[in-house]
Amino acid sequence: MEVPPGNSRRIIAILALLSLLLGYAGVSLAQERSQYQHWLELSAADQSFADRSDEIGRTRAFLEFLGEDSIVFRNARGPVDARTEYSSAEFQERGVRELGWKAHYVDVSRDGDLGLSAGPLTSIDPNGDRDRDGFGHLVSVWQKNLDRWVLMADIVVNIPGFLSLDVEPNFDDTLPLLEETAHPVVAMTEDNSLQNLIDADNGFGRSINIRGGQRALLVWGLTNTRVYLPGMGPAVGVEAASSVYGAYLDNQLSTNNPISVTHVGGYLSTSKEMGYTYGTMATIIDADIEANENESERFRANYLRLWRLSESNDWKIAVEVLDPYCN
Repeated sequence: MEVPPGNSRRIIAILALLSLLLGYAGVSLAQERSQYQHWLELSAADQSFADRSDEIGRTRAFLEFLGEDSIVFRNARGPVDARTEYSSAEFQERGVRELGWKAHYVDVSRDGDLGLSAGPLTSIDPNGDRDRDGFGHLVSVWQKNLDRWVLMADIVVNIPGFLSLDVEPNFDDTLPLLEETAHPVVAMTEDNSLQNLIDADNGFGRSINIRGGQRALLVWGLTNTRVYLPGMGPAVGVEAASSVYGAYLDNQLSTNNPISVTHVGGYLSTSKEMGYTYGTMATIIDADIEANENESERFRANYLRLWRLSESNDWKIAVEVLDPYCN
């Protein structure tokens, strides 16, 4: 039977469209499988790190896993060089609390060169006093270096009470963020650079002063963003995360003084859809006010942020962590 020319053209167009869709689905499935493999490798690296800490102690394990130029957060000193810190005689001579932890969440870049792990942590009193054990969440940033995952940054958020280490990360928790992430072609454009990420980091700080913490995170956070704050479990999803973030900052910022955000460093993945930034946040105090204000009442905190380039081609916060200075 002869097919009319008009129908023939429509059939060819439909077949071409189906072929394109099937090809795209195949590529997406392959990318998801590749992403899952990267995720498994990082999950294994984090568990290996925790196991080594149990075997040889915290200090030696950290020195074994820390990468070059890695950082750790130390209250009023802010982010400091981690290898220098853990190698110092002062650090090794004082009573070091051993740590036990387990990841409950893992995220990784498309190229598998950058990732984050987070989960509950137990800090063990060096004198064996169980009443003085501490609890919190450990959030770590990792980079792949010569086919080996190395630790580049970690930050602890303390909480009261006991946290069970009987947890496991689940790739299903990461999938929604992948769906919010820009297409590889969009991410790899020349216009997408580390400077864009730094600009976003500073822009979020300005947004807090203009909009307040809650509305700022609603604008700058992914739909599936996570927030780790002192005294509470992780808040997941932009509605819950922005609510607790805003309430926390409102409680900490007892005055109407704005805050300054000091960007210290960061890194952009080779696939350019993931990056992290870190630095400090502090209340801006005029000289006249500073003379009359107790410095211990001033809000100061370290921050660590994991970012993803969104489908709208904007950098959005995937994980936000605040660690206030201990006064």
